[in-house]
Amino acid sequence: MIRVLLPQHLRTLARIEGEAVIRVEGRVTQRSILNALEVQYPVLQGTIRDHDSPNRRPFLRFFACEEDLSHESPDALLPDSVAAGIEPFLIIGAIAGGS
Repeated sequence: MIRVLLPQHLRTLARIEGEAVIRVEGRVTQRSILNALEVQYPVLQGTIRDHDSPNRRPFLRFFACEEDLSHESPDALLPDSVAAGIEPFLIIGAIAGGS
């Protein structure tokens, strides 16, 4: 089982308390996690990735094992500790600002 930690607004939308726990068959990648997440929680379709493309939405970042994976290939294998459910896959709202 894969553990996914979502930002509060997406947990509220999907009515998830705490972490989402999903099953991924085969390779554990960003794409396979997001596909499984959207199947289990259809209300999340279009909130993490664009409706018309598989691209990550602006102001969302992906992390695992303290590494920013936001610009990695969506088909790159994630760390074994994520695949084993030891570490969560984090989807975090990016912070933007300026002066």
